[in-house]
Amino acid sequence: MSVNKPRGNTQRPKAEETAESRIRFSFDWEQIFSSPKGTLAWGTFFILLGIFLEIAFISYLVTGISDQSVIDGLGQQSVRDAGRQTRNFFGVLGAVISHFFVYRWFGVGALLLPLVPIVAGWKMAFDKEIIPLNRTTKEVIFFTLWISALMGYIILMSNSESTMSFVSGGIGYIINVTLFDWLKWGSIIPIIFALFVFAVFFYDARSAYDAWQAKNAKPEVTPELNGTAAAEAPQPKVAEPVSTYASVLNDTYDDELPATNGQEKPEKAGLILEVEEETPVAAPVLPVIPIAPVVPVITAPVDAKLELEVEDTTHIAVQETEEFEDEDVNASILREFGQYDPMLDLPSYQFPRVDLLNEVFENHHEKVSQEELESNKTKIVDTLGSYGINISKIKATIGPTVTLYEIIPEAGVRISKIKNLEGDIALSLAALGIRIIAPMPGRGTIGIEVPNKNRETVFARSVLSNERFLKSNYDLPIVLGKTISNEIHIVDLAKMPHLLMAGATGQGKSVGLNVILASLIYKKHPAELKFVLVDPKKVELTLFNKLERHFLAKLPNAEEAIITDTKKVIFTLNSLCIEMDSRYDLLKEAAVRNLKEYNAKFAQRRLNPEKGHRFLPYIVLVIDELADLMMTAGKEVETPIARLAQLARAVGIHLVVATQRPSVKVITGLIKANFPARLSFRVTSSIDSRTILDMGGAEQLVGQGDMLLAINSEVIRLQCPFIDTREIEDVCEFIGSQRGYDEAYALPEYEGEDAAEGKADLNPDDFDALLPDAARLIVTHQQGSTSLIQRKMKLGYNRAGRIMDQLEVLGVVGPFTGSKARDVMFHDLSGLEEHLRVMGVH
Repeated sequence: MSVNKPRGNTQRPKAEETAESRIRFSFDWEQIFSSPKGTLAWGTFFILLGIFLEIAFISYLVTGISDQSVIDGLGQQSVRDAGRQTRNFFGVLGAVISHFFVYRWFGVGALLLPLVPIVAGWKMAFDKEIIPLNRTTKEVIFFTLWISALMGYIILMSNSESTMSFVSGGIGYIINVTLFDWLKWGSIIPIIFALFVFAVFFYDARSAYDAWQAKNAKPEVTPELNGTAAAEAPQPKVAEPVSTYASVLNDTYDDELPATNGQEKPEKAGLILEVEEETPVAAPVLPVIPIAPVVPVITAPVDAKLELEVEDTTHIAVQETEEFEDEDVNASILREFGQYDPMLDLPSYQFPRVDLLNEVFENHHEKVSQEELESNKTKIVDTLGSYGINISKIKATIGPTVTLYEIIPEAGVRISKIKNLEGDIALSLAALGIRIIAPMPGRGTIGIEVPNKNRETVFARSVLSNERFLKSNYDLPIVLGKTISNEIHIVDLAKMPHLLMAGATGQGKSVGLNVILASLIYKKHPAELKFVLVDPKKVELTLFNKLERHFLAKLPNAEEAIITDTKKVIFTLNSLCIEMDSRYDLLKEAAVRNLKEYNAKFAQRRLNPEKGHRFLPYIVLVIDELADLMMTAGKEVETPIARLAQLARAVGIHLVVATQRPSVKVITGLIKANFPARLSFRVTSSIDSRTILDMGGAEQLVGQGDMLLAINSEVIRLQCPFIDTREIEDVCEFIGSQRGYDEAYALPEYEGEDAAEGKADLNPDDFDALLPDAARLIVTHQQGSTSLIQRKMKLGYNRAGRIMDQLEVLGVVGPFTGSKARDVMFHDLSGLEEHLRVMGVH
């Protein structure tokens, strides 16, 4: 269908209509309140309003009496004159608003009201609730009125209405005057009852009480789910982190790549640099609704002759534990005392707070600029193109220290050709520490790590306060730093199970050790973890001296918990071997395979403490400088370290060994074979890198905490968090000021070659007064154990050890035999008493 258009000049709009159309505009109120800019503006307004009211109210409590005459005379004088006389921090407006909210209405209870606009404004501006808004509003309304009523009662009872009436406000005063006419002093009863009713209904006090009662009730036996049914039960789906990509360029590159050797020059590069965002975005989780299939129900007559066969299992013998032959005894003890909790030894212990660490300053988070990404991308593409290597795709992942450029070469390009251009790429980028990963494991790309011009400082507070670390359920969780994708990297030392560290002087090795120790201190209770600290340099680990009565372990006769003398290091390492053997004996008697199973069995009170069983804490041996020990002691140090590394994992003894000289003379093959986890800061040569990591690359690191972690042939580049000396001092001071154990955790006594000479010099006149009683105790129990004397006679380990040495001199017990108890030479008390009489010991 055709439309006839008017010919000639069409009618033009009038001048008035044209002008009107130019000045007409729309005003979208919804856009103002719902747009991101609008919510930010209004949120900021409400936050400032709340701060304004709070400061005005507080100021009125101080200046309200003097401002009262000014407020009453506002009608007779100008605002300017009134403002000059007003002492409120926010002038006349603050005084007037405070007059109504504080004096006439709610008194000091009005101080709670500004909390509502602050919380609401924060939610509008930042789309995040610092505290729940609905719940806070209800609490503020109730407690504003309740505090006003309570203050009114106090003022009325104290007869100070004339001077302190503004504390309760008009509402609180009127409420109490009314109640006083009916109940006199008993008017406090409905006020307290109102608080009780609010707590019961709002905080659901009854449910909280029932939950507490259920928690402390006796355990009930519940039937376990059938294995098939449990497997078929619908499991919730967990969101996998999905990395998002955003192009830093608005348009594709139209610049021509340089001509390649023997190849035609492409018309357009068309290469876009994709930048991976720092924070992975979790994919939305959709509820999974299990739908039962429709199955026809078929009924069949039951065969009356069908018999049910029941297998009689009463003849099967049940293996009983050695500790408690009667399971009813174990059950009754568990019901009476509950599970054993080692933390009750220090019930008031408080874990260190995160605010003891330095705050995270935003100016240290200097991001890589778009210009830097563009420049590096162009140089990489040009350098590879000049050698005839064309790139089909390039992507950048920005990390705290380096940016990873992942490239996909065109078909037909050999990976070794790109790997050999490492020096050329470093030259073109004028950067130190270029590292090429060809190929990227499991990615199908080639990675080029380029150091950032402005490095980001990773603070210890940012990683130790991270939700992933706080909620980690690892046995020994340690934070090693941030990955290239800015993710917190947490590992379990109990599964590593030992860590070998290396790095040249000043590259962050000591800071890394401090971060590892701080991670464990922030997550574990002193009853669960002990440290054995070896510091040949004598200055690196001395800050942890204040933790002696909480986290440190030492030899019974050692004066200091931090071991610095080489001879004492040898004694300590051999003592740990004795402790390891002793723990294996306990695990054997308990019929368990590792420390975790043993402690769980002990907590269920299935192991008898009278037979030597006890809760076993994890022990972490930290050696700050292995090279010095190997130079001075050699095999005397290498043998116990290798033995611990081979066997100590199952009994909860783990090693963290560091050195700044990763040569084959220091990290011998015997030691290296038992340390599957290696961590290297920057080293001086590729030979050192291969010694510690079995591969090159550590010599290309840029220092200051930049490191490579190799676990089971997988290499990860990390940026170690920074924790300074003051932070360590504050954390140790916070823990050391609390009540601890009477002394450090005592390791087994190790006797060197000079032990026999020392015993021969014992003088009978120096025998302990409790020696006869200890001898009778040993013979009665037929167990030559120092811990038995310590436990039964309530003595310290040092004194109990001296008594045991004296009993050996007297011939009551046999010589020291390592982890096993000494032989008892007498089998009855009568023979012992005769022997003591002959020896002159009464």
